[in-house]
Amino acid sequence: MARTQGGKDFWISALRADGPAFRAAVAAAPLDAPVPSCPDWTVLDLVHHLGAVYEWVRGHAGRGVTDRPERRPQYQGRPAGPAALGWWDDEFGRLMELLDGLDPELPAWNWAPQAKKAGFWHRRMAHETAVHRWDAQMAGGMAEPVEAKLAADGVSEVLDSWLPAGRRRTRTGWVGVVQLIAPDAGQEWSLRLRGEGVALLDTRTLLDAGSPGGRTVATGNASDLLLALWGRVPFDVLQVSGDPSLLDALRTG
Repeated sequence: MARTQGGKDFWISALRADGPAFRAAVAAAPLDAPVPSCPDWTVLDLVHHLGAVYEWVRGHAGRGVTDRPERRPQYQGRPAGPAALGWWDDEFGRLMELLDGLDPELPAWNWAPQAKKAGFWHRRMAHETAVHRWDAQMAGGMAEPVEAKLAADGVSEVLDSWLPAGRRRTRTGWVGVVQLIAPDAGQEWSLRLRGEGVALLDTRTLLDAGSPGGRTVATGNASDLLLALWGRVPFDVLQVSGDPSLLDALRTG
């Protein structure tokens, strides 16, 4: 069963760790260096992307309404060269100031089948930053795993927000059952695939041997599971039994 791993304080703490780690990684790499995990992106593109996300979230998450905000701004006009890092510093600091003071129960728009509350954005920004911190470190040749509890919550976010919102990389009609197991986080997730639908199951009693379609079990540390769902690492870093093609139905981003 997927479960949220924490609340506002947990996600703010994660941001306080991964934000500075992202900043250190991009400062250590040439801004024109490629980011292997984000094809066609440079380190500067990564800085612009994450800073622009922060800017967009700051513009709407604290409004106290659930109306859809304006579209995310594009990167035109963002500073280039070393000034981009100063711009990112400012955007990160302003985001942290907002989220620190933001009541997670405040009404706020989001794009997922989730409660329309500001706490969605505490969680989303923690995971956006953690994955891109990993990307930035990969540009320098070495990346640290996502912390296990945060990564487990990130897996849950993919399964309870991204996939139900239709944000899947591919839409081929898979049918079957998938179990994801993260022993380091003490958590398991069970899903039933029905064509374009993905149902997150609350109990193993539904996983009977007569379930239609294939069946797959993928086991690995929570960070590898999360990064595989985001397409950062191949599924073969996991221990997989059954039909591995079913895992492709779970990729997002």
